[in-house]
Amino acid sequence: MGKKGEKSRVNLREIVLDALLSIERGEAYSHVVIGGVLDKYNYLEIREKAFIKRLTEGTLERRLELDYCINTVSSVPTPEMKPLIRELLRMSAYQILFMDAVPDSAVCNEAVKLAGRRGFGALQGFVNGVLRGLCRKKGQIPWPDREKERLSWLSVRYSMPKWLIEKWDREQGTGKTEAILSGLLKERPVAIRLRGDMKEQEREALRMELEQSGIRVRQERDLACAWYLEKTEGMRAIPSFVEGRFTVQDISSMLAVEAAGIRPGDYVMDLCAAPGGKALLAAERTGPEGTVLAGDINGMRLALVKEAAERMGLKNITERQWDAGVMDESKREAADVVLADVPCSGLGVIGRKRDIKYRITREAIEKLLPLQRGILKQAWQYVKPGGVLLYSTCTISRAENEDMRAWFLQHFPFHEESLAPYLPPAFRTESAQQGYVQLLPGIHGTDGFFMARLIRDE
Repeated sequence: MGKKGEKSRVNLREIVLDALLSIERGEAYSHVVIGGVLDKYNYLEIREKAFIKRLTEGTLERRLELDYCINTVSSVPTPEMKPLIRELLRMSAYQILFMDAVPDSAVCNEAVKLAGRRGFGALQGFVNGVLRGLCRKKGQIPWPDREKERLSWLSVRYSMPKWLIEKWDREQGTGKTEAILSGLLKERPVAIRLRGDMKEQEREALRMELEQSGIRVRQERDLACAWYLEKTEGMRAIPSFVEGRFTVQDISSMLAVEAAGIRPGDYVMDLCAAPGGKALLAAERTGPEGTVLAGDINGMRLALVKEAAERMGLKNITERQWDAGVMDESKREAADVVLADVPCSGLGVIGRKRDIKYRITREAIEKLLPLQRGILKQAWQYVKPGGVLLYSTCTISRAENEDMRAWFLQHFPFHEESLAPYLPPAFRTESAQQGYVQLLPGIHGTDGFFMARLIRDE
């Protein structure tokens, strides 16, 4: 096995450094890199995995603020630094500014050693000087003036690109923008959905098992099937997950299925199903007499749906690889419900996928719109007269959400229907009566998520 010897040689900060470099090079999205690292080092103690996760995610999340602070004490601006030195300084600055349990002196010493070990001995003095300067100055950082330089202040303190702040100011109003920014930075517990047929006794047994594993459990007050979990490193290895007693799914994703109003015996098509959260819940709602066809263009991601369905013991899901933008004539007017959770800019899940805010651009959002329209041009034809099209995204973007809904209603034989009967009161926004809801982090306690319930004319 050799685990003890392997464990004694591992350097947690070097693991984080390599993860950050991989993300900056664009090798994979942050949540994929971090998940892979935690799987690779699953033999580490819970506190060590928690350190890796927090330091990697925190450094990414606060990148703009960290760069601002580093640049107040560095003779070389962060954009001009060697990538390894830049990431080393960022992760060290995060520990100094946001991790009180780590002594500043230890952060500085470990960073200097790491620079030398990675072939940058000539820059050890520079690394030491910048970090020691930050330690001295961390209580007197000259932030932008909050009143006179509002955009700069928000951008730095919430580590959000200015253009996104301006976008949300226009679309959501300045009063909501800071709540959104704050909500995206809040530490979010993992949301899970319990299998629908679990009895109260089974739920209590599950709660005890999770808590004995060191996981904190909290019931979601508006959805009986939903729990929030904290301290979940390595959760997927615990027996109750493997046995299919619950699945990981955000509250907003659960609400989208609730909004569809799926009934026993329904035929449901989930057009962009991976990784499968909505399809699994839809399959529970249809019952064994109903069917869910779960499609996705990505075969590897579609395999996740199949794996999850098998783990949860759901036999009424059929998986199929397909391009949702291409019409399947054999399914014309076949579905009682079509779930169209289309590819989007992902601005609503920045709190979980922290590098999205640095990757996304105005141009990238514009390029998504034809793709979304292309899927909707096919999706409506699968809906039976009187059936439901549930359009959804995990973003906060008027062009992809409210404007896309308006475009659809103008071009296809559908009408809106109120969401109020399908959603708990806490999630019924002012627009729920018009058949759509924009959930916002910092306001609704969920990811940023949009859903619209659209009924095909008889």
